[in-house]
Amino acid sequence: MKKSLTVLGLVLHLFGAHVRGESPPGDRSVPVAPPVKTAASHLLAPDELIEIKVFQEPELTTSTRIPSDGRINFPLIGDVAIAGKSVQQATQMIQDRLGARFLVNPQVSIAIIEPAKRLFTVLGQVQRPGTYRFPDRQSLDLMQVIGIAGGYTRLADAGKITVKRHVGGKETVFRINGKQLATDQKSSPFMVADGDLISIGERLF
Repeated sequence: MKKSLTVLGLVLHLFGAHVRGESPPGDRSVPVAPPVKTAASHLLAPDELIEIKVFQEPELTTSTRIPSDGRINFPLIGDVAIAGKSVQQATQMIQDRLGARFLVNPQVSIAIIEPAKRLFTVLGQVQRPGTYRFPDRQSLDLMQVIGIAGGYTRLADAGKITVKRHVGGKETVFRINGKQLATDQKSSPFMVADGDLISIGERLF
């Protein structure tokens, strides 16, 4: 009778552990791989802080900021050029190189810990001239940027706005009429890009 109670107690104990999500003694089941936190289509860029994990290989976990040349150093496989590639492409590249010589069917995940800093500068006749950072993964148009800089001063000429932008290694200058953008509903918004230098002109009396 005592033996039966002991067996029953063990069964109840294991059942309770299962309900609580605990592993019973001797359980060797494989844990579920952690989910990828970053969209597979996201293009990796210099200055992003990323974390790379290999499932069940904690010693290979690497946190690094992507340098300007776009190449990172990863354990076992050395330099990997990942800037400009999607998360999916970079993941596959690392998996292939690990699987070719070092691991059997490696499962790699890449997460963005801190996005790259995207900056724009507003000068001239605004209340708070200076350099500002884009909200993470969001775009801004010219009117929104002027609002972030505190709006026009009383001396501003909203019709005389210039935006300097580097495109393909060359500087391009856009001349924009802010009055028209603000009042003409048919005007398309002018989207601000990373690195733009925006200058608000002054009225001539």
